[in-house]
Amino acid sequence: MLNFNIQHFESLDSSNKEALRLAANGAKEGLTIVAKQQTDGKGRLGRVWQTIDHALAMSVLLRPKIDTHKVAQLSLVAAVAAHHAIAMFAPQTRIKWPNDVLIEGKKVCGILTEMQQGEHGLAVVVGLGINISEPKQGWDNNMRTPPTSLNQHCQQNIDNNEVLQAILESLDIWYHSFIHQGFAPILEAWNKAHIAHGETVSVYDGRSYIQGIALGLAEDGTLRLLVNGKEQRIIAGDVSLMESKT
Repeated sequence: MLNFNIQHFESLDSSNKEALRLAANGAKEGLTIVAKQQTDGKGRLGRVWQTIDHALAMSVLLRPKIDTHKVAQLSLVAAVAAHHAIAMFAPQTRIKWPNDVLIEGKKVCGILTEMQQGEHGLAVVVGLGINISEPKQGWDNNMRTPPTSLNQHCQQNIDNNEVLQAILESLDIWYHSFIHQGFAPILEAWNKAHIAHGETVSVYDGRSYIQGIALGLAEDGTLRLLVNGKEQRIIAGDVSLMESKT
């Protein structure tokens, strides 16, 4: 089981960067960095990660004894863990490939996993940003996936510490499962939670849009997409559900 060492900060450049710095100095697995504000946070594909008011920005240091080619699977472990934790507060929670967590089709949680090799061995930092309450100034209308907050879907307001504890407890369970049972339980849980499973989707890979039927997740973390009767594997991109014409 993970022994969490939680450190709180008023402001950081990035909770992931702080965790990686401490990992380079020998920090142990379970280190958890929580920041109220981030001045240089980033998300997937190099995007800016904005930390809004009443959001939970956190990063957890892991030191798994695994081959480096399996590190990408930890992003999916984190997605399953976050899904199960957030579903305790909002049961209508789903995952969108690869690791966004949605409530009723709107993004409530994003995940960024980073790794480094150093004199203290492999370090993997799992960063999560969870919207707890809507910002006072309202949402940014330019976000690729419409955002939402956890409290918009709960009968009573919850605070950051409740969500932090739920995330850590769930991550402990699913990380333990991954280390001792392999990726199969994660794969099954992820596919069950995927919002687009069996649906027609459009995937933007940074160059063009690809349309097909989402078949689920492959063991290497790629998206299995049926395009014109043939299966393709999508390594990275943004998935959007195609609106029904009926």
